[in-house]
Amino acid sequence: MISPRTIRNLKAEFRGSALAKLGLCIVVLVVAVAVLAPVLAPHDPTAQNLDRSQLPPVGFSTTTNSTSTEMVNGSLQVVNETTEINATLTYPLGTDSLGRDMLSRVIYGARTSLLVGLLGTGLAAVIGVTVGLVAGYYRGRVDDALMRSADVMLAFPSLVLAIALVGLWGRAAWSVPDPLVVLGITPEMPASFVLPGTVIVVVGLVNWVWFARVARGEALSVREESYIKAARSVGASDSFVIRKHVLPNSATPVLVLATIQIAAIILLESALSFLGFSGTTLSWGFDIAQGRDYLASSWWISTVPGVAIVITVIGINLVGDWLRDALDPGIGGEGGSGGA
Repeated sequence: MISPRTIRNLKAEFRGSALAKLGLCIVVLVVAVAVLAPVLAPHDPTAQNLDRSQLPPVGFSTTTNSTSTEMVNGSLQVVNETTEINATLTYPLGTDSLGRDMLSRVIYGARTSLLVGLLGTGLAAVIGVTVGLVAGYYRGRVDDALMRSADVMLAFPSLVLAIALVGLWGRAAWSVPDPLVVLGITPEMPASFVLPGTVIVVVGLVNWVWFARVARGEALSVREESYIKAARSVGASDSFVIRKHVLPNSATPVLVLATIQIAAIILLESALSFLGFSGTTLSWGFDIAQGRDYLASSWWISTVPGVAIVITVIGINLVGDWLRDALDPGIGGEGGSGGA
């Protein structure tokens, strides 16, 4: 349970921090877009229309050059034609090379990125916090064995290790029915969306080390508190002490770290999707990869999902900074509340 003092700190820091308000607004907006993707998307994100391919966003135009031959005075001549392509409100963010609506793909891509970020962070937290609490509580050989394994994980770059694990296990993906479509609210949209299962497991296994290190540090300090010794003196088991006393008192830094890790995992998922390891085609990283061959003529195919990634990561990091400033009494945030 969150203490009244913690709630006061959160409210005080939030009231005095414009960045915290901005970050929370961004996060709430992205979450709402992901949840209501079938309702908000103007088109089926997988529907192809080659007659509408590479349309620019509203406010922009582009030109295409074509070459043809025709007979002029009995001789064959090459004719160069330049055609101007204008934007249309039907596709406000333009279309990709296959004529798919970029706005709809960005909206559906938010669902993939957020689910991978949340589930991957949850898996990493469960593994890392368990390892860290056990290592910090028991110390000695248990601590050495567990934390040396964590050090080995840190020796490998996250992206390289993630690619190796995906290559080892393959690109497993789960098809999840879309409840809004199943209920008949938006029957014209895809009936299901793909959840990249391997990527979720991989990002969790790659990032658990950070949770383990934070949880271990907290467990080392908490285990010497008087209420821990009192619990032992009345015969409480180690598992009970860890679960009821050590874990709740270690939750604050773990919560702050989890917020930051969601942003990091979204970036990692986008990198894996860009390299073709995701298992789904409705992903911001996948769309960036699809547009890299058209940067000179259709820059928006890569730019639009790239901007979505930047905005989402900034919003999550701002929320993380707000939680850190409010929950850590040794830091004075923008609002100046510190440990008020």
